[in-house]
Amino acid sequence: MRILITGVCGFVGSTLARAFVESGRGHQLVGLDNFIRPGSEANREELKRLGVRLLHADLRAASDLESTPPVDWVIDAAANPSVLAGVDGRTSSRQLVEHNLVGTVNMLEFCKAHRAGFVLLSTSRVYAIAPLANLPIEAQGGAFRPRPGAALPPGVSAEGVSEGFSTQAPISLYGATKLASEALALEYGETFGLPVFINRCGVLAGAGQFGRPDQGIFAYWINSWLQRRPLRYIGFGGTGHQVRDCLHPRDLLPVLDQQLAAPKLAAADRIANFSGGIASATSLRQLSDWCAAHLGPHTVGADATPRVFDIPWMVLDSAKARQLWKWQPATPTAAILDEIAAHARQHPGWLDLSAPL
Repeated sequence: MRILITGVCGFVGSTLARAFVESGRGHQLVGLDNFIRPGSEANREELKRLGVRLLHADLRAASDLESTPPVDWVIDAAANPSVLAGVDGRTSSRQLVEHNLVGTVNMLEFCKAHRAGFVLLSTSRVYAIAPLANLPIEAQGGAFRPRPGAALPPGVSAEGVSEGFSTQAPISLYGATKLASEALALEYGETFGLPVFINRCGVLAGAGQFGRPDQGIFAYWINSWLQRRPLRYIGFGGTGHQVRDCLHPRDLLPVLDQQLAAPKLAAADRIANFSGGIASATSLRQLSDWCAAHLGPHTVGADATPRVFDIPWMVLDSAKARQLWKWQPATPTAAILDEIAAHARQHPGWLDLSAPL
């Protein structure tokens, strides 16, 4: 099978490419990347050595795709993945839309031209911010959790946020580009008879992730801790109780194998959450406790000032994926953290390389 991975030299794209190669399934892999993200060059030589055909292309430019060879499937892992994109001064709102939405449109046109299937790696940030920010929560063991017995919005339980939860705005500019990409992908699939899947992922983490606090918080925190760089708990009283789940991208491979077999599913079954779930739910305070135990002491500051789009508890419920695909995460959170720490020790300049200020 011929598979094209966009954003192939990013953390998620390169991890999936390695996983496909190591699986021994014999797929022909083509990767696209524009190499504008700091750190992406670090993956180029290894992927070439593994036999991945790398092409320099900017998905915002349709002409860049004209020489891309036809494939059977596209896995779209290219995006500006920050919820602060377009509002933090690092990128403009227009750049965000061009990267995350126009790029998707160009890839869908590519799929239409070559009759290729399309898998969009989407995000938990397509879910409505306001009800998540106002969840009835309590702190226990250094982490927020939904308050037992409290009335929760439809689509939320103690197990997490399901696909039935609201996607009503506001969801951030980033979330809006991904939600719009989802809708367009499904429409292209229905209109042109293309197999399409939308995989809404929780926080993806592992060795080699580009460490920025708005994109790769687990890698950023561990690398910063090891280098004794300043760290702060931001918002929510400066306690560090805010919680996220954690998933290694390679754990997506079993479901991708099934999806690339193109089963006939109803449109509603083409969208599913994939995350480490409640078993992986970790607060910054708990992550600091892990760092202190494994990397030695370090002081974390506090800034209680709220930050735009922040929510106290975001855990995805992947029950639908378990039902549809018999899928479950394979890498425990402790193993992910160990992997990140090992990489951080081997690459002491990783933050400067992958996420320079």
